[in-house]
Amino acid sequence: MIDSHCHLEQSVYKDRNKLIKKYKNFGLKAIITSCAHPHDFNLTMQLVNQYKKFVFATVGIHPEYVKDLSDNQIDVFIEKIKNYQNNIVGIGEIGLDYFWVKEPSLIEKQKILFEKMLDLANTLNKPIIIHCREAYEDTLDLLYDQKNVLLHMWGGWKQLPIVIENNWSISINAIILRSKKHKKIIRDMPLENIMLETDAPWLAPEKILEGKDVINDSTTVKTVANKIAEIKKIDVEQVIEQTTKNAINFFNLPI
Repeated sequence: MIDSHCHLEQSVYKDRNKLIKKYKNFGLKAIITSCAHPHDFNLTMQLVNQYKKFVFATVGIHPEYVKDLSDNQIDVFIEKIKNYQNNIVGIGEIGLDYFWVKEPSLIEKQKILFEKMLDLANTLNKPIIIHCREAYEDTLDLLYDQKNVLLHMWGGWKQLPIVIENNWSISINAIILRSKKHKKIIRDMPLENIMLETDAPWLAPEKILEGKDVINDSTTVKTVANKIAEIKKIDVEQVIEQTTKNAINFFNLPI
């Protein structure tokens, strides 16, 4: 199993050595941590170097942070990413978020940032990892000519035919335990285009189902795999085998 989207840099993780040991003992083949803000970059690169061929990183700027960063800070970070391109396996999470950012001026700034990040991914020939919340149509408009796209926690069921037509991928986490729309998306999405993720430390199954304030970790991909198998009426081992293969191929992981 591979956790294709988590946030290992978050400060809630106090003993990462112990955590990585737990992941390996659990049977995970790799985790992909998403650095979504410039201030997390150095720690992310440290983790990639410390846990070679197990921890991999995608890097980008989450659309919500457009409020915090100047144009110069964004441009400086883009150059930094270019300098470390051999240490990353994708650009993301990037995209549009109209849930947390509603001001028209900042929405336009989000679109400009998104286009810059897409240009960066294309320049570096890296796959793209998308964050989209309540911005499905605009996101798809800006992605129209992209090839290697992973839609993290995608919630646009009405737009699923476009996703499938473009042969894009979707990663899903424990939200599938509760959300009817995400269940429908996974039901209708080809298994060959699905990856497991957790978005840890957020979205623990106990949080989603019971409201408990629990820190999530990458071992909950097994819970996600079980739910996918239930929805698709197939064996969980088939889900694990195919989603692992999907992640290795999409990110070109050397494992």
